[in-house]
Amino acid sequence: MFDFKPISLVLGFLICSTGFFLSVPLITEIIYKTDQWQAYAVPLIFYLVVGGSLIIINKDVEMKLNLKGAFFLTGISWIVMALICSIPFMFAKTNLTFADAIFESMSGITTTGSTIINDLDLQPKGVLIWRALLQWLGGIGIIVLAISILPFLKVGGMQLFHMEGDDPYEKFLPRITAVVSKIFFIYISLTITCILTYFYFGMSIFDAITHGFTTISTGGFSTHNESLAFFNSNKILLTSIVFMIIGSFPFILLAQVSYKNPFILFKDQQIRLFISIIVVLIVSLYLIIGNKIFDTATSKVISISFNSISIITGTGYVSDNFENWGNYSSVLFLLIMFIGGCAGSTTGGLKIFRFQILFLAVKNHIKKLIKPHGVFPSKFNGKAIPEASFDSVTNFFYLYILFFVLITLLLSFSGYDLITCLSAAATSISNVGPGLGEVIGPEGNFSSLSAYSKYILALGMLFGRLEILTLLILLTPFYWKN
Repeated sequence: MFDFKPISLVLGFLICSTGFFLSVPLITEIIYKTDQWQAYAVPLIFYLVVGGSLIIINKDVEMKLNLKGAFFLTGISWIVMALICSIPFMFAKTNLTFADAIFESMSGITTTGSTIINDLDLQPKGVLIWRALLQWLGGIGIIVLAISILPFLKVGGMQLFHMEGDDPYEKFLPRITAVVSKIFFIYISLTITCILTYFYFGMSIFDAITHGFTTISTGGFSTHNESLAFFNSNKILLTSIVFMIIGSFPFILLAQVSYKNPFILFKDQQIRLFISIIVVLIVSLYLIIGNKIFDTATSKVISISFNSISIITGTGYVSDNFENWGNYSSVLFLLIMFIGGCAGSTTGGLKIFRFQILFLAVKNHIKKLIKPHGVFPSKFNGKAIPEASFDSVTNFFYLYILFFVLITLLLSFSGYDLITCLSAAATSISNVGPGLGEVIGPEGNFSSLSAYSKYILALGMLFGRLEILTLLILLTPFYWKN
């Protein structure tokens, strides 16, 4: 069916890399003179030994995978990463159960941002930096997945973004490795810029680093229970707005901006619609929400903009309890959880381009009802859309809704209220972060949920992050037939 040796080699590199990155919280604990450095030193050594062994055993293996192997590698890589990254949470003095550690790790690596940790302000620095680092690594991992793997696998219409042929981003760079290298450089540059800006506007260096990691990755993990409201700074909120939006843009287009064409962002259909939705969202909330909630018109505009952009980008930061803004805002925020940003970004959700493709599909269907024998070609970013892409996007919408309903039903077995079940399902499959209601809303977290519910939501995060089909196909008997 496929050769497991290349997969073992990749897993070896991933496990070794995890060991390498564990040096960050280890050094952090040493700098802050705590007694928890062992929580990272022991797993670090273990990962280097295990990962190194896999690399040595498979060092002469040719990296060649067929389609089945690519599906398996994608799924198993994220599962293994979530599992091994959960171990430091259990070793550290956080009093987390296995279910808690898996939930927190999965939320981090998938850049969801939901948390089960109470009293963030009192947590060890190593734990806080590890959470932030997981989201940062998950962010770049998602970008690489979106530009190099998912188009090849033709999942959910992502074949529209294939690097060769009639792609919207055709012939950007001759090789995918060059593209990934360029994007990685941009990702690091944006992260450093975000960190320095946060620091300039008053964050401590530690807070600036952690929030820089979680902003550009649209992850949303914070070091404080109050999230960004803790800093009480409009300048920090505005900084976050800018970098959350940038993180929601296709990174391959950001690479093109730096490479040759500074105006290409304004030509992309995804970006134009994404910005338009944000503007409409902010204006509608501004007109509906009463002024008595806010001190000034400026604070009203900034708060509405920040929280709206945080939700639609799937970041999950909060600066206010937006449930106090009325039923309209709660319903609206529940809906925009599903939207997400652009394809090839760090955001979750359905993605902007799928709404555009679905609209064109409906439009063409209406035309064919009027003229059954007519041919109505459609274009996306100036390129013809294959019929297979319409089918792929339509099927993805169906599966997305099906999984949302399924997760909601599974959560309801634990006896939670409807709004908690609905918003928890939405926030997990869309990789957003906070939910709605008293339990998991902006002022709560997921710690009080049952272990069963945490496992369900962790699976929802994983399926949502990997575009559902990437994992679902591994569960079909047909996949395992020769």
